[in-house]
This record gives sequence, C-alpha cells and structure tokens, in this order.
Amino acid sequence: MTIQFLGAAGEVTGSKHLITTESGKHILLDCGMYQGKGMETDAANRDLGFDPKQIDYVILSHAHIDHSGLIPYLYRLGFRGDIISTPATRDLCALMLLDTAFIQAQDIRWYNKKMDRQHQPKVDVLYDANHAQQSIRHFVTVDYDRRYRVCDNVFLTFTNSGHMLGSAIVNLEINEQGECKRLAYTGDIGRAHSHILCAPQPFPQCDYLICESTYGDRLHEDALVSEEELLGVVEDTCVYKKGKLLIPSFSVGRTQEIVYVLNRLFNDGRLPQINVYVDSPLSVNATQIFRMYTDALNDEVKDTMRFDDDPFGFSSLKYITDIKDSKALNTGDEPCIIISASGMLEAGRIKHHVANHISDPKCTILIVGYCTPTSLGARIQDPKRQWISIFGYDHKIKAQVTKIEGFSGHGDYQEMRDYITRSQNIEAVRRVFIVHGEPAAQEAYKDHLYEVGLRGIEIPQKGETVHL
Repeated sequence: MTIQFLGAAGEVTGSKHLITTESGKHILLDCGMYQGKGMETDAANRDLGFDPKQIDYVILSHAHIDHSGLIPYLYRLGFRGDIISTPATRDLCALMLLDTAFIQAQDIRWYNKKMDRQHQPKVDVLYDANHAQQSIRHFVTVDYDRRYRVCDNVFLTFTNSGHMLGSAIVNLEINEQGECKRLAYTGDIGRAHSHILCAPQPFPQCDYLICESTYGDRLHEDALVSEEELLGVVEDTCVYKKGKLLIPSFSVGRTQEIVYVLNRLFNDGRLPQINVYVDSPLSVNATQIFRMYTDALNDEVKDTMRFDDDPFGFSSLKYITDIKDSKALNTGDEPCIIISASGMLEAGRIKHHVANHISDPKCTILIVGYCTPTSLGARIQDPKRQWISIFGYDHKIKAQVTKIEGFSGHGDYQEMRDYITRSQNIEAVRRVFIVHGEPAAQEAYKDHLYEVGLRGIEIPQKGETVHL
C-alpha cells in the first residue's frame, strides 16, 4: 500500500492523508480545510490532489474543521462513499460543517464585492449548506474500541485520543499478501490532564505511525496553574480596570472547557460578580451536544454533576445567538467576559468584538489556543506590532494581549511522547511520519522521539508518497 500526504505537511492545517491499498481501495484519513490565511487558502482548498469520485472511504479522526472541513466539498465533487467516525464526531460535524458553509458564504460575499470594485474575477463558495447537509447522510458511526470491518482485508478501531469530544486515534489493520500491516494515525493528541476530557487512552500496537506535532517544541503549564492565571486576568481586567475581557475561542471544545472552569470558580465563590457571555450560535449548539455526552467526560466533571446538574451553566452566564444582542455587547461599558469564535480571530463575531475594543487600554484580549503564524490571532500577539488591520481598517493596539497555554487541546511534546511510549512497544514500530506541525516543531519533536528509541522517523513533504 501507499500513503500520500496531501495536507498538514509542514503546517498545522488541512489534514489529508490518502491510503491506496494493493487491491485498489482509496481510504482518506481526514479531509481538513486549510485555515488561517483568509482567502489565500482558497486555491489550496480547491486543489485536493485526488479525484473525489475515486475515494471509497473517509475515516475521520475528529470534528475540528482543519480535519473535517472539506467533506462537503468532497461530496460536491462526486464523493459518495462512507465517512466513518465516532458518534460524537458525527453529531458535532452536523453543526460545524453547516456553520462553515455559512461563514464561507459571508466571506465570499465580502470578497466578491471587493473584486467587483477592482474589476477582478469573482469566486464561488467551496460548498453550500445543502452540500454540508447531504454529506452528513454518508456518516457511519463506530464506538471507541470496537473492531469494525471497513471492507475486505481492512479493519478499523477507534481509540479515545482525549483531544476533543469524540476525537480518536485511527487504528487500521490492512491485510496484503498474507501480511497484516498495522497503521495508527493520531489525528490530534489531547492533554494528559484536561479540565473536562478523559486522558488519551492507550492505542493498539502499530507497525507504522502517523503522528501530529503541533506542540512538538514546547511544554505546557499545569492545568491548575492555567485556571489561576485565568482568574488573575479576569480580576485585573474586569475588577481593577473595569474593562472587557475578550476570549477568542474555538466553539467546540475550548469554549466548553473555559465555561466549565468559570462555572467551577463561580461555584467556589471566587468568580467576580460580572456577566459572562458566550457569543456564538455554534458554541450554544455544541454545548448542548456536550450535555448529551456527559458520560464521555472525565471523573472531575462527573463529580461536579453530583451537586451541579449543569457544569456548563451558571446564573451570570448568558449564551447569545441573536446578532442584535451580539452587537449590543460592543456599545455597553459594563465590565464583562466575552467568549466568542473563532479561536484564531479569522472569522466570526469575535473579530468584530476585537475590532471594536482593541484600541481600549482597559480591554484584554486573551489567547487560549494555537494560532497559525499567518492568522490574525498570531499577528496580534507580536509585541512589536503597534497597528493591526481588521476588516480593511487599521487599528491602534492599546488593549493588553496575553496568552494562557494551559487551555490548549493539544498535548505538548512530553505528553505526546509519554503517550506513545505508554501505548507502544517502541522496537516494534517500523516507521514514524510526523505531520501537523510547523517545521521547527516537527524537527524538535523528531529529536524527542529519537530520545525514547523510536527510529525510522520521517517528516514528509506535501504531496509525497511513501510505500509500506
């Protein structure tokens, strides 16, 4: 069989890895959208590198858009095979892919107005809401730790990767010429200690490993430290400065984790008496799915639910869906916390909130997750930058911009390395392919894996094909 690395090669977005078996089956591991570069990603997203009609199966590690976002585009171009995922991933994709279609329509409308003024060619959306809805009909769900027959000579088992609700290590057994080749694809690996999720579970022995490396060159803070840091930022911004705390956050996973921590601080009587707003329709709907899958959350959440039946809600927390209510947050002067998508500040309501408050010295913009280097979320963190362009207008940066690493959904290099060594007989792993990381992180992680005895470690280039 062969594997072709078609995305997330030397970068942290657009995950796509195409397996072709000797019998001619085409299995796509993830089908992620390139994000973080605005319309610059449009060409990369349109050029899949394969014919969608020839894909037999898509196996999805989790619902984040950089891993799932091009599934409706695949459908639009003729794919009609099975999309195999965990049940929670399917439920989240039903929301997230529709939301992405809506965001695309908005972005394309704005872009085409600009092109029209410049007498330049317009572009069409990658897909619309109908494509997103139709693609969901092709999902087949498989529970964790269940051995599932994909097709003749190919078997799949999902293992909980602890990265987000429903996320999984993809474990494949592919039988060719009397030999069983065992392939593991990590998708994204979660934290050893999360506020709401279970720790990554050991995955079956593999011969070949495709591994993410987002934080392959750094270590995170302890989760308890990040909680105290969050409280400190809240007090400094909302109590002492009487300002607004803006938290760009991914609607699924990160938002629920931050809300849970704030809920715990509220229950302990430590949260200042201020309003907390979750301003994102997707976040509101995704939180409902988290409430459906509380059995999949960690023991800490379950303990909390013994006396608090809703770990994602408290009296001073308000979920906002109406656009009028969202706009009203920009006109009021009340000290408050606003949690809104997107996490990289590339789209969504948070981008408007930042545009309205970035020149206010009382305001704080708190980054709580990874931002690709070209994204607005990354550029705004540059301490040397004094001005930033948002929606085509330059804004003086007077607000405080800070970051808390501890809320990341990705394990650091120590957590990932420990997870692999805990799961695998290192000597039995023949080859390792490092993906989903910036080049510096990939090279550093390669060294860290060598330190624990792994060999045959490669960093594939985009488009590269390897034979197993």
